[in-house]
Amino acid sequence: MWAELAPLGRDSGSGGYRRYAWSGADADCRAWFRQQAEARGLTHEVDRNGNQWAWLGDPLAGDAVVTGSHLDSVPDGGAFDGPLGVVSSFAALDELRRRGARLVRPLAITNFGDEEGARFGLACVGSRLTAGRLTAQDAHRLRDADGITLPRAMEAAGYDPEVIGPDPERLARIGAFVELHVEQGRALDLSGDRVGIASAIWPHGRWRFDFRGEANHAGTTRLVDRRDPMLTYAETVLAARREAELTGALATFGKIAVEPNGVNAIPSLVRGWLDSRAADQATLDAVVTGIERAAREYAERAGIDLDVVRESFTPVVEFEHALRDELSKILEGGRGARGGAGDTGRAVPVLGTGAGHDAGILSASVPTAMLFVRNPTGISHSPAEHAAEDDCVAGVIALADVLEGLACS
Repeated sequence: MWAELAPLGRDSGSGGYRRYAWSGADADCRAWFRQQAEARGLTHEVDRNGNQWAWLGDPLAGDAVVTGSHLDSVPDGGAFDGPLGVVSSFAALDELRRRGARLVRPLAITNFGDEEGARFGLACVGSRLTAGRLTAQDAHRLRDADGITLPRAMEAAGYDPEVIGPDPERLARIGAFVELHVEQGRALDLSGDRVGIASAIWPHGRWRFDFRGEANHAGTTRLVDRRDPMLTYAETVLAARREAELTGALATFGKIAVEPNGVNAIPSLVRGWLDSRAADQATLDAVVTGIERAAREYAERAGIDLDVVRESFTPVVEFEHALRDELSKILEGGRGARGGAGDTGRAVPVLGTGAGHDAGILSASVPTAMLFVRNPTGISHSPAEHAAEDDCVAGVIALADVLEGLACS
């Protein structure tokens, strides 16, 4: 499965993946998912929001156990973020069948659409729509860098954008959702564990900073006469680093747009996107407030106009303790525990994360939990992202143990 999926959407120059929502690469990944489902005799369906489902058992029976993740990527992303969860889900089902496990609850594998938000700027669009965390009206207003709206992109891919929206009936049929994901950090590597259980997702959001100055000639305009928004933006980037260090949070300006974007032109507009995350809401508020305060001070001093818009936000997500404890009990008593705890007999580690996931979006609607697989370098959202094969196998066994414990007799 991994070999078949690996070439899809991969850029030959960077070696990373460009699997953007409703693109050709996305269509190829969706076709791969459907092929994997049908090869196993599963019932494949696509819901009103474009999320894919592969069912074993009656989808309408209720109290289903669902697993899976996403197949889209960030620009030049790695091979494991998202796809590891989907591939591992199919492999875990294969392992259950090898064991002869008998289902007493329906089981489904899912591929949530547009999780990374690389094309339209909003993460977890598929799961947000399903959970009612994004309205159809707001989704219809999303545009990519070329001005193409989400509805137009969906139509071009063969989907109907007029039916998108909350799907409470579907969510009501889910008894538990468990998402496996490569760890986007080094906690497991530092502890020597192959598999861990998520405790919570840090609160996080994205803010757009628009710095407006005056376009002019770079070769003739005196320095003292310039209203250059690039300087104010640069000072704000440095302020974000300082504020993050002071508060113990994370803050990153990772995307920028410049107008008119000429080498010999002073910009009229610099638009930068801030991503910030913290272990708690108070700390996140403090770091973002500090960054905005500094940006406005710089802007006023330089004669720059500044607008700050919060484009998305996700509060802290505490995964349901009862389901989390059930996963710990299952793994510490089964094969996944021995693989997941590094063959030491230790308890399976429970750790928080600063990365957002579909599981976090769904947590307000259904009981959710997450498993993490060790990342030896901690690198993610990069072609260098990696997980060792034996760790991935340990993740499959752990997920199979969990699914067997939750869905089988």
